[in-house]
This record gives sequence, structure tokens and C-alpha cells, in this order.
Amino acid sequence: MGDRKIIFLDIDGTFTVPLKKPTPLAVEAVRRARENGHKVLLCTGRNMPIISQDILEVGFDGIVASAGSHIEVEGEVILDSLLPEEEVQKCMDILHRFGVYCRIEDPYGMYMDCEMEELVKRAVPSKTNSELIRMKKELETGIGIQPYAKYSRQGAYKVCFICMNLQDIEKTKPYLEDRFNYVIHPYDPDAVSFNGELIRRGMDKGEGMERVCAYYGAELSDTVAFGDSMNDQQMLAYAGTAAAMGNACDELKKIADKVCESVENDGVYHEMKRMGLI
Repeated sequence: MGDRKIIFLDIDGTFTVPLKKPTPLAVEAVRRARENGHKVLLCTGRNMPIISQDILEVGFDGIVASAGSHIEVEGEVILDSLLPEEEVQKCMDILHRFGVYCRIEDPYGMYMDCEMEELVKRAVPSKTNSELIRMKKELETGIGIQPYAKYSRQGAYKVCFICMNLQDIEKTKPYLEDRFNYVIHPYDPDAVSFNGELIRRGMDKGEGMERVCAYYGAELSDTVAFGDSMNDQQMLAYAGTAAAMGNACDELKKIADKVCESVENDGVYHEMKRMGLI
């Protein structure tokens, strides 16, 4: 790639404030970077149905969606990998057994346990927990999330979870951690709920970046990644240059090469400018 880079952007808490439109400077950063010959891709935990049109209309060279399980590059789907329904149900059975409730994400939407819905409504998210902030806004506005009864049971990209006790999550690990990485999102010391995701081993944002690099014949050293949350950890660990947002959790800032301004202060734009990408 030479001086050309492949830039990966998380959405919530990075490219946009959760459920807000991209700012003019965020849009300008993407468009100017592409004009300068760089490739710019979204790299998000969201599944495709909930990536809003105002984000897609910005114009990207591709999308790593569902935390790496669905990848599109230059208009071509290069990966679409669903967890078999038998495995989805096994995950749910084990999580439910220990009082942990679920949200399922498939190619058509997101489907939430009624128990999870109640916990999300009551939760007070940490300022660095962009995933929980987004979920609460989705429930408040009625956007995106459907009842579990509408889930088609034909396989899913990932399972998200919430519970009231961290020890309940630990109890599920002997049954699932051989096949899944547990991503626990940031929480405050006085938190009364804890949320996270089960990400299949070998199918995370970092591996998604590797597949995009293979498509372009590039090296991971040619990549730049921006993120804010724990499901961005692998993405930043794989990147040639890793930038954590000012609003990112401390765990992510510790592994980043750079810490830029917050999403509210257009950190992506300002850091791309400092890097000479725009």
C-alpha cells in the first residue's frame, strides 16, 4: 500500500455519538481520506440492518459488521458467517440458567429477552459504555430492537448479554469460553448491571481486519484503527496505528498508540489531520 492506509472506524462512540448523525467534520474526514487514496471502512459490532442510512451515505470502501462475522469490501460480500442455531440456543440456555439475559443479532435485526429489556431500561451506563448507551436510546425511541418472539431461529452473528452480578457471567464461562471470547463493557464501581458480548473465537474485529488486508494485498502495518469500547480491543491490537477516543475506556487507552479528542469533539477528524491522512 505504500503511503496509502486502510482506516477502520468503529461507529458508536467513535465515528458518531450513539444514535446521532455523523457531524460535518466526521463526514469530511472520511471523504478527504478517500480522496487522498486511503481506504476507509466501518468496523462495528452492529449488524447490517441497524447501520443507519445517514452513516452509509457518507460513503465507505467497505464494512466489517457484526464484530467481524459479516464483511463487505468494494461492494462484494467476502464473509458472512452465522453461528448455527443449535449453538445459539445452547448459549441462551446456559446464560439463562445463571440469570444472564440475551439479545440475538441476525441478518434481519436484533431480538431481546423481555428480562434483558427491563434490565437495560433500569441500567445507568458508564460514560464510556457506548454499547449500553445505544441500547437504552434504542429502547427509548423504539428503534432497532424487536421482541425475541420475532427471532427467526435460523442462526445468528452474535449473542449480547446483561446481568446484575459479574459472578453470574463467570459461572457461564466453563461452558462457553472454549468457543467464545467474553467482552465485558465498561462499568462504574457502583454499577448494578453488567453487559457484554459473546464473540466467536477467530471471528472478531481483528480477524476482520486481516481478511480486508488480504483482499487488498496489504499488511496489518498499513492499517489505522479508531475505537472506544472493549469490543474494539482486538481491532486496536491488530492495527498498525491504534487510536483510542478521548471518551474510550481506560483499558483501551492503555493499548492505543494515540488518544485523540472525544467523539463529541470530532476526535477522528482531528487525529486523521495530525496523522497526515487528510
